[in-house]
Amino acid sequence: MKSPQALAARLAQQWHSADWRERQLLCGAAAWPLVLPIGAPGAADFLGDASVLRGHLQHWRDVQQQGLGSVQWQERRYRGASAAIAVPTHWRLARPSECIAAISHFKAPGHAQIAADYARLSAIVAAVQRSGFQRLLVRRLVQWRDTPAEAVIAAARIALQLEPGCANGRPLRALAVQGNDSKFFERHASLLTALLDERFDGEASRQGLAGFLDALPEGDHWLLLAPLAPGLLPFARQRVPAAELLATPLPASHILLVENERSLHQLPQPLAGTIAVLGAGLNLGWLAAPWLQQRRVAYWGDIDTWGLHMLATARAHLPHLQALLMDRATFDAHAAQAVAEPMHAPASEGSALRADEAALDAHLRRLDQGRLEQEFIAPAAVAHAVRGWRG
Repeated sequence: MKSPQALAARLAQQWHSADWRERQLLCGAAAWPLVLPIGAPGAADFLGDASVLRGHLQHWRDVQQQGLGSVQWQERRYRGASAAIAVPTHWRLARPSECIAAISHFKAPGHAQIAADYARLSAIVAAVQRSGFQRLLVRRLVQWRDTPAEAVIAAARIALQLEPGCANGRPLRALAVQGNDSKFFERHASLLTALLDERFDGEASRQGLAGFLDALPEGDHWLLLAPLAPGLLPFARQRVPAAELLATPLPASHILLVENERSLHQLPQPLAGTIAVLGAGLNLGWLAAPWLQQRRVAYWGDIDTWGLHMLATARAHLPHLQALLMDRATFDAHAAQAVAEPMHAPASEGSALRADEAALDAHLRRLDQGRLEQEFIAPAAVAHAVRGWRG
């Protein structure tokens, strides 16, 4: 037989499970009532210390009288008893508020934090209508626990107004969206990224918030520079803020833009007069630098809708830019390595893609496995394409 304190402690422990919170807070009537078995006293309990049994029965009468849910009773006969005895068998909690009230009343471990979390979650779930956002916020309490509820609600509202590339090279604080102030993105970048991940299947995290929105962040985006021939830079690799490249020409005649840093090892070396710039993602506003107009520039990214979206963004800044290994022939030659693309990039009117690239984009959107990541392209094909561009 279990006491109210023991069952309240179990409820408090279950609250810390994301699966439990999601089921009990978001599944509505299907998840309630919550019926907890108390366990009827056995014959040994009846024949043992009578005061313990009386106390057990009184505790559960008190629960019922205090309105902490309802208690189901059943008459049981015990050997040696002159009459049947009503014993508690189940504790029935009809709604989440009764569950939290029980945890608080019996001062289960962490009860104050649980009550505070529940109060804020109730307000947030009522104000945030998108079910995916509700699920994320219920499951990931730790991410926003120290954030005021009104700021969480504002972040959800802002996340619904944002689209990939919508900053168009402006600083994050300059985005004209309802609820934004000059410091909102800085204070709540992690939460906004998580909410956008829910909408766009993890792309905001993969590209970074600023890169995903094509924004110039106050903290700036750092790019990896890798000279492909000795003597161009004092280091074999170095990182620089993207904003510095707007005004600082690189000492190379050829600039190779590579979407992902992990593809550095695939690049052929030495390659005279060539510096690779890796890891820009959608943060491509720095390509408006005047000095780049006098350089030969190539772009190599994943063959998927996001890679082509980034190619179009880059070419909008540099019309003479040449794409490498982002064509139908390369995709078809490596089709066995293609995987599903969970979320397509937004299709845009007036794209800077060429006709064959736009046709490839349309083709990829029709495929179940329309994503070929850079690192799966054969090294010989990479070397041939890059050396051919370099001439």
